[in-house]
Amino acid sequence: MNNNFYLIDIAGYQTKLPFVNVADNVTVAFLNLHGKPQLTEHCALKLAELANDCDVILTAESKGLQLGHCVARNLGHQFYAVARKATKQYMKDGIFVVVKSITTENIQKLFLSYDDMQLLSGKKVAIIDDVISTGESLQALEELVQKSGGHTSQKLFVLAEGPTADRPDIKYLAKIPLF
Repeated sequence: MNNNFYLIDIAGYQTKLPFVNVADNVTVAFLNLHGKPQLTEHCALKLAELANDCDVILTAESKGLQLGHCVARNLGHQFYAVARKATKQYMKDGIFVVVKSITTENIQKLFLSYDDMQLLSGKKVAIIDDVISTGESLQALEELVQKSGGHTSQKLFVLAEGPTADRPDIKYLAKIPLF
């Protein structure tokens, strides 16, 4: 660790994560997969190796989008579901849950379209996301799976942050401390 970034090995891929202050006295080493195809592809391949018991992937907008896409492709899945941060015109018959994430200032909603609900219904669902910290986003995604009639079979993350890394119900590629 130095004053500007945190050096980490994510399952064989070394990268630097910038420090970002997200709340009073809470700083995180910030993973941003946007615009980083090599890192995203590496993480997706490693997560796909862990995703051995699922019929479909569910991820959250926005940082999980490209990760979920690549994991689904690596698993040979034709479709995957996305929990969106805003409702769209085609989502009139969907559902939503409320979530407060550590990296988001305000309370937000995660929306799932009717089509994605049908995709999850009766299926074993692997939840894929970039980072788990407080577990609030994961809880919201699990609620969407349950409301859709699916079953959460796996909870997979690139990074587990702080004490959340000790949860026995998740799998991840690397852990990082809270600062």
